[in-house]
Amino acid sequence: MKKRLPPLNWLRSFEAAARHLNFTQAATELHMTQAALSQQIKGLESQLGCALFRRLPRSLALTDAGRAYIPGVREAIENLAVVTDEVFGKERGSTLSVRVNLVFFNTWLAPRLADFRHKYSDIDLRFTSNIWFTGADREADLEIRYGKGNWTDFSSDRLTWDQLVPVCSPQLLYQQSVPGEPEDLNGYTLLHVIGYEEGWGHWLKQLGHHAIDASQGIHFDSLMTAMEMAAHGHGIALSRSSLAAELLKSDRLIAPFNESIAAAESFFLVTPSNKPIQPHAQKFKDWLIKEAAKARS
Repeated sequence: MKKRLPPLNWLRSFEAAARHLNFTQAATELHMTQAALSQQIKGLESQLGCALFRRLPRSLALTDAGRAYIPGVREAIENLAVVTDEVFGKERGSTLSVRVNLVFFNTWLAPRLADFRHKYSDIDLRFTSNIWFTGADREADLEIRYGKGNWTDFSSDRLTWDQLVPVCSPQLLYQQSVPGEPEDLNGYTLLHVIGYEEGWGHWLKQLGHHAIDASQGIHFDSLMTAMEMAAHGHGIALSRSSLAAELLKSDRLIAPFNESIAAAESFFLVTPSNKPIQPHAQKFKDWLIKEAAKARS
């Protein structure tokens, strides 16, 4: 039968006493009285069923059991201190938590973050993904969502003004000819993204290309995956202009058609309307809106 774990404060008292080999010094370090620390050590020894210290006339010495026990206790306390510091070490006010659309983070936000970190090096950042989840996140200070900007109990700042743009790999120039007109799309694999209102069917219908089978191809749950597949030459994806911009600039992707249509949905910075925004979150919000304005100009 396994022994019940001793209380953490008893173990901390044991570790300090083993390090100092002096109850008084250990008690001073832990802001306790010597009597209280001694009582905790006795309680630990009683629970374990053996002595951990030999009480000498003017000093302490670890018993064999104490020497065997202390490395594991010390490691456990150090590990606990490390994880506590990682998660809770700094004041919450200096850590900015942002829940963000994953494809927006990877293709738009990540390349720009060095500027924010340079300007606000005192603000720690924590990002989590909100892929396919639109509920409220009580832990996040800010959120970046894709939609029409009309979420109940949230205020929204628009970040992108997107065009729906077909994109593909330059490899198609070598593997097969790049389609010259949208009517040629029946001969190519369409890369679809589940969950977007404005997909291939919408784009083709808006431009009057009714003879093309908009359902064929491969379906993904993320535009990031579809764009990566397009970059590897697996087909043609329908991207958003703000997300494809860097890939088009680097020539990993090309836009084979001149036709594009405005997207009804966009990326928005979202903040709860029922609570004040914290100073560190306001700095990020101001910076992000300026970056979005620069990208649009």
